[in-house]
Amino acid sequence: MAQAAAALPPAGAVMRIFHVAVDRFTELDALPVTLPATGFLWIGLARRVFEQRLTEVQGLLHGWTGGALVDLHVSDLLNDQLTSQYDYTSWYDLVVFRRLAAGSTALDDAPGSEALALAAIDTSPVGFAVFDRVLLTVHSNECAVREFFAQRLTSQAAGVEARGTARLPSSPADLMLRMVNHMVDSYLDLRRQLTRRLGLLQQQLLDPESHFRDWQMVLGSRNALHLLEDTCEDQRSALQEWIDALDEWPTESEPHARRERELLRVRSRDVLEHVERVLSHVRRVGESVEAAVQMHFSALGNRTNDIMRVLTVLTAIFLPLNLITGFFGMNFDSLPLIHSTTGVLVIFGLMVALGLGLVAFFWRQRFIDRD
Repeated sequence: MAQAAAALPPAGAVMRIFHVAVDRFTELDALPVTLPATGFLWIGLARRVFEQRLTEVQGLLHGWTGGALVDLHVSDLLNDQLTSQYDYTSWYDLVVFRRLAAGSTALDDAPGSEALALAAIDTSPVGFAVFDRVLLTVHSNECAVREFFAQRLTSQAAGVEARGTARLPSSPADLMLRMVNHMVDSYLDLRRQLTRRLGLLQQQLLDPESHFRDWQMVLGSRNALHLLEDTCEDQRSALQEWIDALDEWPTESEPHARRERELLRVRSRDVLEHVERVLSHVRRVGESVEAAVQMHFSALGNRTNDIMRVLTVLTAIFLPLNLITGFFGMNFDSLPLIHSTTGVLVIFGLMVALGLGLVAFFWRQRFIDRD
């Protein structure tokens, strides 16, 4: 085993070091001075620890690979607001990929409105520095992705049947793509919650008995969907640039190396296809929310039109009746029927007949709903 250079701090969760080989996956207690004879190293650091131990990590990277991280890429890895992107140097490739932040996927338990509570969606960047035999990952202080893969690869190395492929990663790029694919799958898991919440929102917006007023929630949901769409766009661009750079790598002469390169291309295209599926679903959800809002206002407009139509019909019915009562209410002695004992019955019958006739006319003209 390679000689240790420095011990880990007591809080092992903030920095973990793994040796990944063809047939084993081992966690190391300290950063080695030299690289193991086979396999590669995976170093997972919290962003705060990476900043504190930057000088030490840079020195070891230079000793292991002949090159260290450039200052601009160090700033990118320390920036927790950075969007997904790809860059490269002659020593390593840099990929920044935004994952779903902790707790943001629990939309089923979101407090407040029972409608589409999308404002809880949040993302956090994960940085990958991919060397030939070293993978450096920079996470937030609590990164479920790193812990998930540490447990998963440990189980695979021990021969325990695990979800997904049973083959251990053959290179840092292979492990990076597996982790990115896992992060994309967490976005795909949102589809069920988004679809259910969208159904609840549509029910509330289209319910004629509901007086929907939570427009602040709708606005927050639209903003969250736009943020998620922008995040997916950045992810797709970063992966596309990675695939383009992968095609420009020098051609390997050995059949085994060519096969590994082709597997990387296949996995990269698969991850890109998953990102595009997420992006397509997010756009469909956004369009459905817009359509539901437009249908809500259309339903309100139709309801208002129905009310105005009823009021108009009632006004048209009673207007001639008011004219008759107003005519016979004038203070003149020479008006017909005012001195007759049957005058009131005649006028009342005329008014009833006129009212019924107008109702029948409007009903035949469908100004009054037959229902």
